[in-house]
Formats: sequence, C-alpha cells, structure tokens
Amino acid sequence: MQQNNGIDKKQMISFAVLCLVLFGFMFYFQNKQAKEEELKAQQQKTEQVKNAVKQTQANNINPNVTPNSIQTASLGNNELKLEFSSLGGQVSKVELLKYKAYNHKTDNADQPLYLITKNNSNYGFQFKDKTGKVVNTKDLVFSPSVNGNAVTLTADYNGAVIQFIYTLLPKYTLDFKVRTQGLSKITSDNKADFIWDYNVRNLEKGRAQEQSHSEFSYAFNNYKDYDYDGRTTMEEEKETLNWIGVKQQFFTSVIEAKNGFTQSKGNQENVEEGEYLKKLNYEGFVQMTGSELNQDFTWYFMPLDLPLLKSYDKNFDEILPLGWSFIGAMNRYFFMWLYSIIAAWGLSAGWVIFVMTIIVKLILSPIMYKQHKLSAMMKVIRPEIDEANAKFKDADPMKKQQATMEIYRKAGVNQMAGCLPALVQIPIFYALFRFFPNFIDLRGQGFWFAKDLTAYDDLIKLPFKVPFLGDHLSIFALACTIVILIYTVMTSGNMQQPQQEGMPNMKVLMYIFPITFLFFLNTSASGLSWYYFVSNAINILIILVIKYVILDEKKIHAQIQSNKEKPKAEGKFQKRMREMMEKAQEQQKTQEQQRNKKK
Repeated sequence: MQQNNGIDKKQMISFAVLCLVLFGFMFYFQNKQAKEEELKAQQQKTEQVKNAVKQTQANNINPNVTPNSIQTASLGNNELKLEFSSLGGQVSKVELLKYKAYNHKTDNADQPLYLITKNNSNYGFQFKDKTGKVVNTKDLVFSPSVNGNAVTLTADYNGAVIQFIYTLLPKYTLDFKVRTQGLSKITSDNKADFIWDYNVRNLEKGRAQEQSHSEFSYAFNNYKDYDYDGRTTMEEEKETLNWIGVKQQFFTSVIEAKNGFTQSKGNQENVEEGEYLKKLNYEGFVQMTGSELNQDFTWYFMPLDLPLLKSYDKNFDEILPLGWSFIGAMNRYFFMWLYSIIAAWGLSAGWVIFVMTIIVKLILSPIMYKQHKLSAMMKVIRPEIDEANAKFKDADPMKKQQATMEIYRKAGVNQMAGCLPALVQIPIFYALFRFFPNFIDLRGQGFWFAKDLTAYDDLIKLPFKVPFLGDHLSIFALACTIVILIYTVMTSGNMQQPQQEGMPNMKVLMYIFPITFLFFLNTSASGLSWYYFVSNAINILIILVIKYVILDEKKIHAQIQSNKEKPKAEGKFQKRMREMMEKAQEQQKTQEQQRNKKK
C-alpha cells in the first residue's frame, strides 16, 4: 500500500499557476464587461435621442431637427440639480443631492440618486390642429434661456408661440407655467391631453420590495381625498385630480395642476430585470381657454420624509404608506415618535430598534403575564382533561367537548384570554411591517452585517435561486426564525392534541409557521427581522422568569381548587358555546330518530 505524502511541489506550482490564470481571465473579462456596459449605455442614450428626432421628423413638426440641435439648460440649489432638454421642453434630469442610490456593483449606496435621467420620463401636451393632425409638445424643439433660478423654453409651431417657464424653488419644488400665443389660429380644441410616460428607476437594494412600493398616487376633491393604484390600470374619469404622482419606496415625482386634471387614466406594468422596475403611463386633460393653453403647474421631486410632506399642506403625507386607520396612526404618532426620541440619545439605528423593542415589550407585559398564567393553569388541569377524554373516548364528540368545557368553567379558566395577546400582536406586526421598509430615517443605516436596515442582509449568498427565497440567506431572518421556533417549542407544551380523527395537529402547524416565516423575512427589511429577533428573545426570557420566579404551580393548583368550590357564574361566551352544543346535540338526536323511523 502506497503512503500518501500530500501535495508535492509540482502540484503546488501547477495549482498556483492555474489560480493566476483564472484570476487573470476574471480580471480581463470583468474590465471588458464594464467597458462594454459603458459603451452600451452611451449608444442607448444616443439611440434614444435619434429616435426622438426621427419621430419629430416623421410627424413633419420640424424636419430640420438633428441630434446636434438638441440643447440643454441647468438649474440647481442645495437640494436638486435639474437639467432641461430643448426637445420637448422637458425636465430631462433630476438629481437629489442629499441622497445616494444603491450601487449593485459595489453593494453600497455610493452613486448619485437620479429620479429622472436617460429619458426615463417623457411628458407633453397633445392637441389637434384644424386639419386634424395631432400635435404633441414633446416633439417640438424649444430654445432655452436661463435667468437666475428660472429657465424659459420657447417653441414656434406654424406661427404660434409656446413657452414653458420653469422656476426652481426651495423644498424640492419646481414651478412650471405654460403660456401660448397664437395657438387659437392653429387649433379649435378646448382642452389639451397631458401625457406622461415614466419608467421607475431601481434605486434601492431590495428590487422586489421597491417594485411593490412603486405605484400611482393622487389627490382629488380639493386635496381632501387621496388614493393610490398599484394595479395594471387606473381610471378616475369622474374625479378632478389635484395632483398625480409616481411613488417609489422612498422618493416620489409629483405634478400638481392648479386647475386639475380631468378624465384621468393610466396603466402600469412590472419590469422583471434591469435598470427599471415599472413602466407607468398617465393621461389626463387640462382646460384651454379660447383655444390657448395658459395653465400653471408645479413639479415636486422629493423624499418621502413625513415632516416635509406634511409641510406642503397638500395631502402629500398620505403618499407614505404607513397603513390604514389606526395602523397608520400607530406608526405616525407612536413608532416614529419613539424612534426619534431614542435616536436623540446618540444610539445607532440598530440599538434604537433594540430599545424600542424593550419598551414595546414592557407595555405589553401585563397581557403577556395573563397569557403565561393561563398556560400554567392549563398545565395544572391537563390530567383532568386527559381523564375526561379517556372517559368519553368512544362517546359522542359533542359530549366530550361539553365535559372539557365544564372542567374549564369549574377551574375558572377562560380560553379566550389566551387569544388576546395574539390579537394585540397582529396590528403591531402589520404596523411594523409598514414602518421598517418606509421610514426614510432608517434608509442607509447599517447595523453589524446589514448595510441597510430597510433592505435585507445578504452576507450568505447562494449560487442559485430558490423559489420564494431568492439567491441569498438573510442572517437576521435565520436568527429570527430559530428564536421563534424555540419560543414555539416552549409555549406549545400545554397545547391539547386533537382527539377527533381528521382534525389537524396544531402543534405541527405551529412548528411549520416559523419555517414559512423565513421565506417572508428573507427578502424583507432587516430592521423588521432584527426587531422580531429581539422581541422573541425577550419573550423567551419573560417565560423563564414567569415560570421559575413569578408563578408558583402549587399556588395555582390551590387557586383552581378554590375556584371549583365557589359557585361559578357562566360567562356570555361559555353560555353561548353551551347553547350551541346543546342545539347541535338536539339536531343530531332528531336526525338519528328520523333514520331509525325510516329503517
């Protein structure tokens, strides 16, 4: 038998050379791919301009338009950097200077945040001339003129002058006025069709999460009412919209019409991969007076920061999806307030969430105590329940259930009390589900291995995609799942097993739940997973303290015996359950008597 002396010198040299060759190939192809992507982006931009020019020439609006004739003008302040294109007189670039976009190559938020760039936004006013020909301002070539914080773009169409006047204001606001002169000689229309095509850019790490938060949002009824639409189509033909916006996870682009948009409709579709998340198209009418288009609008390119949104007094704060009714109120007036108070102590975002969790658990501790006391009482009366089940093993299931209910009644155990903590937790869970991925103060805030608490952590990357899980494993989600599983094992010991054949085993279902929770949390905000990890870890500590320090099973047993001796008033729920069972029993007896008569 030959002895194995390990890897020899030749094998080591061969391995080292192979590694160098592989690294060389990787470096070469990575640089080549980067150059190809850059060249492709430049070609795409040039192609888009050429296509727009071709469309303009095809419509015979201005056959002399060439790519070189397209000019740009710029405006900026400490919040926005804007660029305007002479083709269509549109806003062609919007950069939010105080924020950064996520870079998928570096896995960091380190690139400029553009809401609009590379022609992803395209808008214009459409009408018909007296010959029936369709004219759209986005096909016209304007001449730009900059004066301070304002830019005026002027176009001439068959003797009619069309002006777009943009004025950059503070608070992410761009005033937009449309003025025409001589348009009445060309058209007899009394309204113009405003058409806006918008491709939502991928700005955040979690594509699926950001895509689900991208949708139409709009206000009507003099800014009093708000609605949103995440479906494939939107139709608001009866309402006059005060403003229409495209909402993203943390940012929005909104256009407000001083006299409103009428007969609004739109559609949207998801984009499965690439730079864009969704394609949205909007169409609404604005009034023309004497066939002249003189209307005032305002553009807003803003972050979804609640104090900022409320400051406009235009119902913009409703854009932030914090939940309906008291769920939203809980987020606005408790969780956001609590976060800001704790953050003022100078703690990092992850530790702020940790302290928040402890405070919430302290508030809910009386309910938790009642739940665990009930659990201890159930454990004490378990032998009596098992005895009743054995006694009525072959009897009518209804009689077995009645005997069990009688034991609960005599012992003073209210089963419904155990449902209260679960019912309280549901709105809190949904509120936090809305809070973590939409609270802009958490955006970009890292904690341990999570670089952004509003997105998932992907330290463990998979070489393939798993259905409903993705191509990664979130450590926070895994930790949370394990803790929930431990908590489930600790709390399911007193759960009664189904005695009737065909009934589901609730213990098994409870163990399956944490596993399904992993699939849900794996692509959710890591802040949510961290909160529930801490929350369930505290739950485990509370159970241990209540079980071994606060609650005494001997005292509980004595209390139950005392309850049995006292005359116990039948509660409303117990009375209703008893009456339902008695009624069901009577119906069953009647059916059996009818069967016997037939026989």
